[in-house]
Amino acid sequence: MNATPSTASPTPRPAGRLGLRRSLLRPDRSAQADRVTFIELFFDLIFVFALTQLSRHLYENQSWQGSAESVILVLALWWIWVHTTWVTNLLDPARLPVRGVVIGLSLVGLVVSVSIYESFGDRGFVFAVAYVTLQLGRTAFMALALARHDRALFRAFVRIFAWLALAGCFWILGGLLPTDYRSVLWATALGIEFVSAALGFPVPGLGRETPGDGELSGPHIAERSALFVIIALGESFLVTGFAFVDQDVSVQGVLGLLLAFVSGAAMWWLYFDHGELAGSKALAAAADPGRLARLAYTYVHALIIAAVVLTSVGDKEILAHPDDPVIFSTAVAITGGPLLFLLGLALFRFVVARQVLVSHLTGIALLLLVLPLAFALSPLALGAVGAAVLTTVACWETIMRVRNGTAEEEAG
Repeated sequence: MNATPSTASPTPRPAGRLGLRRSLLRPDRSAQADRVTFIELFFDLIFVFALTQLSRHLYENQSWQGSAESVILVLALWWIWVHTTWVTNLLDPARLPVRGVVIGLSLVGLVVSVSIYESFGDRGFVFAVAYVTLQLGRTAFMALALARHDRALFRAFVRIFAWLALAGCFWILGGLLPTDYRSVLWATALGIEFVSAALGFPVPGLGRETPGDGELSGPHIAERSALFVIIALGESFLVTGFAFVDQDVSVQGVLGLLLAFVSGAAMWWLYFDHGELAGSKALAAAADPGRLARLAYTYVHALIIAAVVLTSVGDKEILAHPDDPVIFSTAVAITGGPLLFLLGLALFRFVVARQVLVSHLTGIALLLLVLPLAFALSPLALGAVGAAVLTTVACWETIMRVRNGTAEEEAG
């Protein structure tokens, strides 16, 4: 999503009779106001199942078409989450109307989740209607909540609604037409949403948004994003665990499960020992937190989440076919997850701190070198290489942090 709409004039200004009389905006930027609330975590729980279904779709459609469909789905899910995160960054989740709306969004999100696996099949229309309902319903509520209390924000969400409505036409049309047309129409819809956000949601007569927002809560956005990474990692363990218990116990299966755990633990370490706090500090110190949050948490984090999902697919492939010959799709699934994760982290650190870490670049280079050699290995051996690279990079970063005298609470 684009930088949160500007609130340079935070003093409430009435806008006629339209909108809610009671202000639902967060009252201040104290530590209490910036914390992530339980209702936001409730909304996030919906995405555990959604990511599981997304992993299932990608695992069972390991082709160029299946990959393209999965990219569309992961971006759609991420876009839903990002938009809602920015909403609860502006509104006070303790207010009853906000809680009620978040619960309603969670219900629609559940419909989206149960439709994902067959979204390019018989449930395409259901998925499209649920997605559009969630996007437009949330944006309309924001406009009503802000109409009497902040004219700039109100106009911004009217512009956002207009662009989402335009994209919604392509979502609905794609859901109605045969699958052959669906990917193109839904990709067009996502393109409209992402490009309009990057351009500031321009609408004739209403202007466009400019980056920057002094009222943005950087700590809240950073914490929400970090918690979503935890959810994605939990989803990967869930997928791997189900795959393991569905087969007979074997040495290869136990080793595959162990490798999945090592990879997940290494990803957690790489993100939370260094990266997460670096982002929080950067947002807290930024003169333009909206622009920084848009780059680091809206776009770059999409790569990190996609990497975790792809890694879970690779882990499942290892458990299902530990000793089979490696084909191209298997090689991409097993090495692509760690590779995309390191690339996402490298971009994140560059955006928030202008740092280029040699450890990240080395890990990326090693995985790129392994990819053409993957066909000489078994899936189990290839998974071991990926886990080893992630673990090495994590250890490398921690050793450098300790040598530099940086304490755990100051990492990043």
